[in-house]
Amino acid sequence: MTKRYDIAVYPGTFDPITNGHLDILGRALHLFDRVIVTIATNIRKQPLFTVDERIGFIRDALANHVGRLEFASFDGLLVDFCRQRGAGVIVRGLRALADFEYEFQFAHMNRRLAPDVDTVFFMTDERNHYVSSSLVKEVASLGGDVTGLVPPAVVRALAQKYQKEQKEPKP
Repeated sequence: MTKRYDIAVYPGTFDPITNGHLDILGRALHLFDRVIVTIATNIRKQPLFTVDERIGFIRDALANHVGRLEFASFDGLLVDFCRQRGAGVIVRGLRALADFEYEFQFAHMNRRLAPDVDTVFFMTDERNHYVSSSLVKEVASLGGDVTGLVPPAVVRALAQKYQKEQKEPKP
């Protein structure tokens, strides 16, 4: 039988993964034996990268931890996913006060729905507190350099995506 806190779930869209996300994930790997990175399949967000591409970016960036990482996509209640996978902890990152208010609501609702699943918050590294996936995509789409904000594979993939979009004729 697995101990309650051996497995944690780190949910997000990770479109794309940023160095801030990787910092949180790396620290979670110091505390938990295994971390399941769950990629939310939220079609309302119209992701730039496929789920497989996003998983590939994370595998590439954390190749030395790949044996302790698991990847899954889900659509539904996160606490149901945690219970199905035997995870007792949800890992979340906090950048600013606005993040706290949003995450606070979700943590309390998850606690109400599943008292046996706890939420653990990590404060992002001060170097990454302003970085979000949305901001990275916006800067990259306008030709800005996102080196140092995302892993090298993501820098290349963003450049390819936006270069391709600029070359395609508009209808």
